[in-house]
Amino acid sequence: MNDAVLQAIRTRRVVRAFTQDPVGRDQLEAVLDCARHAPHAGNRRLHRYAAVTSPPLLRALRMVSPGMLQRPMAAIVVCVDWPQVHAYGISPGNPGPYIDVGTACATLLLAAHGAGLGAGPVTSFSRTAVATILGLPQGVAPELIVCLGHPAAEQPPAMRRRGGPAWQDVVQWERG
Repeated sequence: MNDAVLQAIRTRRVVRAFTQDPVGRDQLEAVLDCARHAPHAGNRRLHRYAAVTSPPLLRALRMVSPGMLQRPMAAIVVCVDWPQVHAYGISPGNPGPYIDVGTACATLLLAAHGAGLGAGPVTSFSRTAVATILGLPQGVAPELIVCLGHPAAEQPPAMRRRGGPAWQDVVQWERG
């Protein structure tokens, strides 16, 4: 087993407080490069990513994102390219593009951790406002924001209790 990967999964945390140190371009590019390695349904790559480092744009994102409690130094907006989804003949009710948003998010969070950054996902925001602020092309819809920065020494208390159920408590083995 690759203990380094397992250790990264076990030690990654959602970061809710960042320092004001900027995120290096090389760190941001390393995290973005990992996004292309996230699992994608049919390997179709239906997602686009908007990288944001401009302080005025980050402030504007915060203004339209009630779920963005942290003050990130960078953000990656995971978007779905709906014209591309339709071009592949994927039906509107198919959950595949949204599942891929989740796999992209998980990959970005782990990549940020590996790059020495803190990260936290945000799903509570005005999609229309974010698309407008970022000047996204028609049909490219923001679905999730990953906030990035250097973790502050002190973090707000966890929103849920530490620990949680053991893995055995949430798994049902096949019966046969």
